[in-house]
Amino acid sequence: MTELTSNTQDTDNAANDTAQELLVKLRQKQGNWVEWGVAIAYLQKNGYNPQEIFEATGFEPIQQNQVIVGSQVYSALEKFGASEATRAYYGTRASDILYELRLLTQEDRAAAADLIFIHKLDVDEAREIAKAIKDFSRFSIPPQGFVQHPGDAVAYQAWKLARQNSDLQERSRLIAKGLRFVHSPTARKQIEQLLTDFTVVPQRPAPILPFFRLESDEELPRIVPVVGELPLTPQDVKAVPIITEVGPFRMVKYTGEQVWVALPGWQILRAAEDPVVIVASSDIFPSPTQTYIEPILIVIDRAQRDWDTSSYFAFDNSGEVDFQWFDIAPENTLLGKIIIILRPKKVLDEEFNKDSWQIDE
Repeated sequence: MTELTSNTQDTDNAANDTAQELLVKLRQKQGNWVEWGVAIAYLQKNGYNPQEIFEATGFEPIQQNQVIVGSQVYSALEKFGASEATRAYYGTRASDILYELRLLTQEDRAAAADLIFIHKLDVDEAREIAKAIKDFSRFSIPPQGFVQHPGDAVAYQAWKLARQNSDLQERSRLIAKGLRFVHSPTARKQIEQLLTDFTVVPQRPAPILPFFRLESDEELPRIVPVVGELPLTPQDVKAVPIITEVGPFRMVKYTGEQVWVALPGWQILRAAEDPVVIVASSDIFPSPTQTYIEPILIVIDRAQRDWDTSSYFAFDNSGEVDFQWFDIAPENTLLGKIIIILRPKKVLDEEFNKDSWQIDE
């Protein structure tokens, strides 16, 4: 027992020494930003919260998140074939650009970084590139004339938007953008056809995303099983057993390991036959009113798997759970309809609200 205790203390002392060394390096800005991201990730993993790291090093929490995620993306550049010039460039700068590639697969991150480096794009353009590649990756078979390449993914987005636009100036800008990024000769031909074909293909508007926000603590909750946090596989979604609620209090009896969350008893949730919850971040969905990124709960009804044009669905995207609105019947396997996307309740000062004497006054 004495020997085990001694070994544990030695391990703790070594970890503390490493943490102190990293704090000094961060405070003095030694190394490059990739090393900073690795160091901050180590500190957070070993019990340092973002505020403590900020006070010790000057790295604000938002910067910490950016360099941690950016360094993880940078590791994909080395593993999945990004050019040496791309790796050299991003090894010393532009963590904000690599941060925008966080939602892509490892392979797509490397290919997107090469494309962004070649065209010398800024962070806003990088965000558009990442979205185009993410959207294009949802095709099991690429659209006619286009191939699986980040350049064609961006060109397809420009081609699609140009066909939907009747404004000649904007249409010309989009065609020029497509020709700038296009990779394959067949995709280039598709875009060049728009120079003589001025047919406008009407855009079907996407339905409004079903966002709700908790406003009251007195609403009767419904207990819903949590699948987990993204990334998930379709098997993860299917593995959660169907839950039976009993009596007027909708009590649930269950034996085994399961995470649960209590949600307000809104009519849309009470009407759901087989709801389950997936934990995600709000930036996986487009939202014109989104001012900052926050955790969200996505409630899907596994019983509703019949496609319709007025809903968003969870679906099987090459072995991963993804979410999308489909304007035509998809080839992908639908896992359930999104019925609620829940943001957390707004709390102005959580520490203030914990003090009952202040609330009573």
